[in-house]
Amino acid sequence: MGKGRRSWLPLVAVAMMFLHVNLINGEDPYRFYTWNVTYGDIYPVGVKQQGILINGQFPGPPIECVTNDNLIINVFNNLNEPFLISWNGVEQRRNSWQDGVYGTTCPIPPGGNFTYVLQVKDQIGSFYYFPSLAFHKAAGGFGSINIASRSVIPVPFPPPAGEFSILTGDWFKQNHSDLKAILDGGHDVPFPDGLLINGRGSNGYTFTVDQGKTYRFRISNVGLTTSINFRIQGHKMMVVEVEGTHTVQNTYDSLDIHLGQSYSVLLTADQPAQDYYIVVSTRFTSQVLTATSTLRYSNSAGSVSGPPPGGPTTEIAWSLNQARSLRRNLSASGPRPNPQGSYHYGLINTTRTIRLVNSAPIINGKQRYAINSVSFVPADTPLKLADHFNIPGVFTLGSIPDSPTGSGAYLQTSVMAADFRAYTEVIFQNLEDSVQSYHIDGHHFFVVGMGGGEWTPASRLTYNLRDTISRSTVQVYPDSWTALYIPLDNVGMWNIRSQNWARQYLGQQFYLRVYSPANSWRDEYPIPSNALLCGRASTR
Repeated sequence: MGKGRRSWLPLVAVAMMFLHVNLINGEDPYRFYTWNVTYGDIYPVGVKQQGILINGQFPGPPIECVTNDNLIINVFNNLNEPFLISWNGVEQRRNSWQDGVYGTTCPIPPGGNFTYVLQVKDQIGSFYYFPSLAFHKAAGGFGSINIASRSVIPVPFPPPAGEFSILTGDWFKQNHSDLKAILDGGHDVPFPDGLLINGRGSNGYTFTVDQGKTYRFRISNVGLTTSINFRIQGHKMMVVEVEGTHTVQNTYDSLDIHLGQSYSVLLTADQPAQDYYIVVSTRFTSQVLTATSTLRYSNSAGSVSGPPPGGPTTEIAWSLNQARSLRRNLSASGPRPNPQGSYHYGLINTTRTIRLVNSAPIINGKQRYAINSVSFVPADTPLKLADHFNIPGVFTLGSIPDSPTGSGAYLQTSVMAADFRAYTEVIFQNLEDSVQSYHIDGHHFFVVGMGGGEWTPASRLTYNLRDTISRSTVQVYPDSWTALYIPLDNVGMWNIRSQNWARQYLGQQFYLRVYSPANSWRDEYPIPSNALLCGRASTR
């Protein structure tokens, strides 16, 4: 597993291949990876399935890196269909070319390869990568991304004795191609068949700790459709980081983790020496799925005993109160030496308010999902390439409104225009009876408020304008709203999507084009020399 395969290419050759990164970030370290993507047999819920493996592994190999590292990831696609990898929470500063979603990047063709060149610029924290095309995420191909702080930057807790990454979420017995066919036929996917912890069902994984020591667990919900609750029998968990933000170190018995979200917790092995259950269970579902792993003390005197500890099931208020309790650690340094709280986000005037309402319309007799009545359909050419080459007819700016119109739902390649360095208020309004989860590529945002019912301007009186967390994925509870402040400080074409992968696939997403007229490397890197070209850009 480790930190990837080091290349013996001379740095000069790398500089020639990846000029635009080196010129600006030439002194930052490089980490080289070679990934072979293949199909393979997996048995995560007891039945044989066709999984997507990276270097023969399910889940894929972890990426362990440090703030500002350059990652050179050469991906060989040995599948029989196009493939893309995206990097959930990695901001791709000035570099949406590497974002790895179809709106920005041409897929890697079968038998082909593509080298991602990306930098974890000014970031720390816990994230993950995943396959973004088709419904490949239902077959695997995901793995953890852990970005450590540079050694000169203090971390607001003592170094743990060890770290564990946990990739968990719901899973289906059907192969990804069968699930995709269900969605293409105009239907929603069925209820999932189980939950996984690091690619295995119940009792499939053991985490060994030494009594009296403290460990860091980095936990991501990489599932397709379901929020989960995470807990460890007999132990408290101290939350210390949420998607790159050091938090006030509150202690919890269990933790709700919504689709696409990542947390770091500290656990001290301070209980009698034996084995304990690690439990994940579904949230807000009438049928509750549960999976377990084992926390084993190295001097354990006994196996797990009693039933796994229960957790919350459908209680929304409980989850909302927990979400509101997450606070930014104002005295901690982020990826830079200045305290995180030195950015007084609540004192900056927003210049625009965007209200986004999700819906589940039937269009042309088929189930679709929409935002502000627009159900996204992919274009024949990545939007970023069409924008760069000025190819007409691929998309239209303003093809999704800033606010709900109340009109009937329709299909459209929806792209919203935005100005570089604007400071924007975004309201996610959920009028449905299911929890939603949203992600914004290329940015972090401040979660300033959550509340029930419909948002109104008076809702601003409840905002936390001092010490809320910033993150890249946020939940919206049923018949509720969530409000964000977002600095649009990253030029590019950025995906805003539901993290419920069936809803994303059937249209609950759009792209935000953050534009700078300067046409300068200071604002955005040029198109990579190795960029794949496809669609109407294939002859450019």
